[in-house]
Amino acid sequence: MDLTSALLVLVVIMVALFDFTNGFHDAADMVATAIASRAMSPGIAIALLTFFTFIAPFTVGLAVADTIGTFVQIDNVSVVVGESLVIAALAAAVTYNIVTWQLGYPSSSSNSLAGGLVGAGLYAVGAAQINWGVTALQAGELQGIAKVVTGLFASPLLGFLLGFLLMKVLMRLLSRATIQMERVFVVSQYVSVAWLGFSHGGNDAQKGMAVIAMMLLASGVTPSFTVPDWVIVLCASSITAGTVFGGWSIIKTLGFGLFRVRLIHSVASQINAALVNSVATLFGAPTSTTQVVTASLLGVGAAERPGHVRWKTALGIVGGWFLNVPVSILLGYVYCYLCLELWQ
Repeated sequence: MDLTSALLVLVVIMVALFDFTNGFHDAADMVATAIASRAMSPGIAIALLTFFTFIAPFTVGLAVADTIGTFVQIDNVSVVVGESLVIAALAAAVTYNIVTWQLGYPSSSSNSLAGGLVGAGLYAVGAAQINWGVTALQAGELQGIAKVVTGLFASPLLGFLLGFLLMKVLMRLLSRATIQMERVFVVSQYVSVAWLGFSHGGNDAQKGMAVIAMMLLASGVTPSFTVPDWVIVLCASSITAGTVFGGWSIIKTLGFGLFRVRLIHSVASQINAALVNSVATLFGAPTSTTQVVTASLLGVGAAERPGHVRWKTALGIVGGWFLNVPVSILLGYVYCYLCLELWQ
């Protein structure tokens, strides 16, 4: 096996590892409130989430993959440089995922991957080869990095606002509800977890697919940017495997560290997060399930009583979001330098 083929295999392995860490990060975010509200056991929540995460990539199309896969141009570079760029970006994302998982803080795998690609791209091909989306933005269109940034930063804001409004509406509608409504919410919890898992698989799994498709194109295996069926199966399986294992330290932070989560909070935040993710996927905009779920939960808590939200913990989580992209850019740049020094 020559160097080019070996690096392509390494890319596939790194994508599987990235999707795995993405899965256990996001699984924790998605089931934390269902477990904390005692509506579902951890085993049932994870099983339901796993099933719908797996089937989603086969049914929702590949618009997000097209967005991620085309914002760093690697057509005019050697295969070794292109593969080194992608390996460095994936290593940056996996590093950030593992560190934040160890700390028990939910972080965005999407931001980590985007930042890693930008950092590695700056070193390997230069700023001119990155589709920043500025020209398209001036023409009133969202493309490239601008589209990624818009999706990743607008979605948590939208999640917070819609979570706040939905909780206000539910509180008004249920002001005279009886204990019978609890059964309705328990059933709806199964629906919301399933929908959230489906929206997660449909959006997040496509990011790994995009990376492999980039490498297949750069290596000459495919004549254009396409996602083969085996890539869909690999990425769906990897992110699903990560979902099975879950990040229990993150579940503790989100389910018990922000405020006392009850059934109504869990259902409202999950439905809201699933809605935001689903709409973003339709437009091909990558989102961070972690950020959307966390922001939705904060919006729900603030709507009921702002004073019972532990804002110090919330600020720590949000602070990690702002560090995510610059740290990932730096890691991607450094890893790319090391890769090219090693292989060239």
